[in-house]
Amino acid sequence: MLKNKFLSFILFFIITFSASFIGGLVTFNFKEPWYSKLIKSNFNPPDWIFAPVWTTLYLMMTLAIWFFWHSKNRDMSTIYIYFIHIIFNTTWSIIFFGFHNISLALINLMILILLIVILIFRFKHVNKVSSYLMIPYLLWVSFALFLNFNLFILN
Repeated sequence: MLKNKFLSFILFFIITFSASFIGGLVTFNFKEPWYSKLIKSNFNPPDWIFAPVWTTLYLMMTLAIWFFWHSKNRDMSTIYIYFIHIIFNTTWSIIFFGFHNISLALINLMILILLIVILIFRFKHVNKVSSYLMIPYLLWVSFALFLNFNLFILN
């Protein structure tokens, strides 16, 4: 059983952090000089904060889905929603930094927030820890929506 738990953690880790990897590649290759030229609000945090925050959040997401997976009453539809949510998480970087499309990225974030809220409620019925692990992620993505909206207005 321990081996199975270890392998499932590694699998969920790879799936979840693939969003980080793809997003990071796109951001690195397409962010500049476009992003530097945008008018940003005073609420924009310094660039260095994003890597440690996202790394922590991706680890918490991995733990949330892993705890859910090893719960007695888990259901596959919630797992599928998690995977769909990972796709939206990944595509934000592609849309925003790759395509430089602030308005479509804003819509993507709204959908992502909806999916996170759905996951929180679905996790809560099966594994409360999984639900709680997703709350900081919801708060950070909500802040990202606020920042994205400001960029949309200012540019």
